[in-house]
Amino acid sequence: MKKILVPTDFSKQAEYALDAAANLSKKIDAQIVLLHVVEGFASGSFATMGGMPDDLNEEVFMAKLLEKSKSDLQKIADQDKYSGTNIHTSVQVGNAFTHISKDILENDADLVIMGSQGTSGYEEAFIGSNTEKVVRFANCPVITVKNPVNFDQINDIAFAADFRDSESNVIEALKILQNALDAKLHLVKVDTPGTFESSRVIKKRIQAFVQKHNLENYTIEIYNEYSEEDGIIYFADDIDADLIALATSGRTGLMHLLSGSIAEDVANHAQRAVWTCKVID
Repeated sequence: MKKILVPTDFSKQAEYALDAAANLSKKIDAQIVLLHVVEGFASGSFATMGGMPDDLNEEVFMAKLLEKSKSDLQKIADQDKYSGTNIHTSVQVGNAFTHISKDILENDADLVIMGSQGTSGYEEAFIGSNTEKVVRFANCPVITVKNPVNFDQINDIAFAADFRDSESNVIEALKILQNALDAKLHLVKVDTPGTFESSRVIKKRIQAFVQKHNLENYTIEIYNEYSEEDGIIYFADDIDADLIALATSGRTGLMHLLSGSIAEDVANHAQRAVWTCKVID
């Protein structure tokens, strides 16, 4: 891992993400790209923001906003706690998710670390978040944080999966992080009433998966729960995991609405840091 992308909206959770990235970058000698996106606005939008003087046009306002954003971003990067950390700052204008996706490709990012407050109920269903979109579609692994994370103390990673061939790219990416952190992998298949399989069948599949990918320093677990999301979160609680790792499908449209995404739900609701990686078909 040579480049870590950290999107920021100047929130506390975004600060946690940058702190975590700075901590990890020192372990793996990586560069951090600190990105802030100034969301575009439509004419007349200022009225909903408290109004603005008639003689101040949008171009002037945007120029000043960009100047302030660049200054604020650089002040963050120049803080003493990031001394010795290779941080490159970038301010863009437009849609946050679009620019995050673009920067992943243009910077050849190996990892995204971003903060999330999490949502529930009405807000989750109708508003959504850029974090959820990045988790679903990013072409590199994403770590979502809601609280401070110290990678020096990541010793146990709960990796929940089906352990099929389609997840090969996910486990290979996770092995890179596991080796960098010298952490133990706890391989878990959540067995639910709707997708029940015998323990014997599951263990045989996981053991074949372990052999195929030459995994080391791991445990094999089967966890029974009514839903996969609850099972993953409860299992991580039970073993006091430092990080949850999951594959995400990257589904869109009707299939996503019908099946949902376990990875997005866990990243949204878990209080622990969550590592996700999109399955490459």
